[in-house]
Formats: sequence, structure tokens, C-alpha cells
Amino acid sequence: MKRKRYSRKFQWKAVERMRTCENVARLAEELGVTPRCLYKWRRKLDLAESGEERARPSTHEASFRKQAQQLKRLLAEKVLEVDFFRGALQKVEARRQRSGGSGETASTTKSGT
Repeated sequence: MKRKRYSRKFQWKAVERMRTCENVARLAEELGVTPRCLYKWRRKLDLAESGEERARPSTHEASFRKQAQQLKRLLAEKVLEVDFFRGALQKVEARRQRSGGSGETASTTKSGT
């Protein structure tokens, strides 16, 4: 079952009514929430008023974290590729040195004069 989200304004009004009502269970039923929810909202709003509420990370922050993770993953892949090609190049150079040649072919032919 999907939980319904209530606006901060609705929560604030519900908590204000809760502070003056005699029967929290009846108020909760009227509002369509549980009494536990009302108490939770009251605690949360009391913390917000005292300045102790933790700030929720912004959606921008979450997207930046996701982008940073993607970039780190991509960087790790590129580092592996570089290591692979560096090792392959070292093997090719070692073979050239063993064969005694430079491994290059002449670009011009010698003339017979």
C-alpha cells in the first residue's frame, strides 16, 4: 500500500489542532491519519521550531552524487584500459628487442648507384 504524503502546511495545521483537542484518536480519524502519525509530526515540527531538524539533502545534491559515482566508475574503466594497453605495448617492445630489429620497415629503397 502506497503511503500518502502530506504537505508541511497540512501537518502544521493538524499539529495545531492536536494541541487544543481533547481526543487525539478522534482528530486522527477525522484527518485520515493515525494518532502515531500526529505525534510524529508534532515531534518533527517541534524540532524544526527549535532549529534542530536536520536538513534533507537536496535533489541537486543527490544528482551530483550519482554523477560523481558514474564518473568514478568510468575513470576506473579507463584506468584498466590504459593498464591493459601499457602491458600489451611492453610485450610488443620486448619482442622487437629479442628479434634484434627495430620492428620498422624502411620507407624508401636504396638506390643502386
